[in-house]
Amino acid sequence: MQPMPMQPGMPPGAKPMDFTTGPLNYDESAQLMNDFSFRGKIKVACLKFASYINDEPSATPAHTTRYAWAQQTFQNPDNSATRIQPTVVMDPSVQTQGSSIPDTELQSAVETAVQKFL
Repeated sequence: MQPMPMQPGMPPGAKPMDFTTGPLNYDESAQLMNDFSFRGKIKVACLKFASYINDEPSATPAHTTRYAWAQQTFQNPDNSATRIQPTVVMDPSVQTQGSSIPDTELQSAVETAVQKFL
């Protein structure tokens, strides 16, 4: 068995995360909460959700709050992704699949996390 490659943003000597063994433990969850590559995927999902909210009818419940979040996300997507990353990591789908979660399931986890903040 070959050793796992270093992951982006890992300090020298750190042990790579192995998400193939089942639910994340606390250490793996904490590492994923600070993983820059995973944050990039969350950022893309935030921008997709912000675009959806931007185009929704103004009569949508809580639209004013949702629209304000969308505008803030367009202006600073890194901040939006950073704020919700811990909540996204705690989503059951992410806990089960780690950073290998499919984009559609990550999108759902991100939207659920955003709703918790609005």
